[in-house]
Amino acid sequence: MKEDLAAIIKRMRKGRGITQRELAEKLGITAQAVSKWERGDACPDIFLLPALAAVFGVTTDEILGYNREE
Repeated sequence: MKEDLAAIIKRMRKGRGITQRELAEKLGITAQAVSKWERGDACPDIFLLPALAAVFGVTTDEILGYNREE
């Protein structure tokens, strides 16, 4: 079963040992926005995807759940 966007963001954030607040600060948004993403109540703005990918050290495709090997 494919992981949804909320789970991917949460897994990547926790995997890098950063808090929701720290992620929010890096992206220039609120911690509440990150919390909403991780609960699946909202999605990141498409324009934030490159910055989110840079913070996590992955591609935007990986954030969206696409894996080349699949």
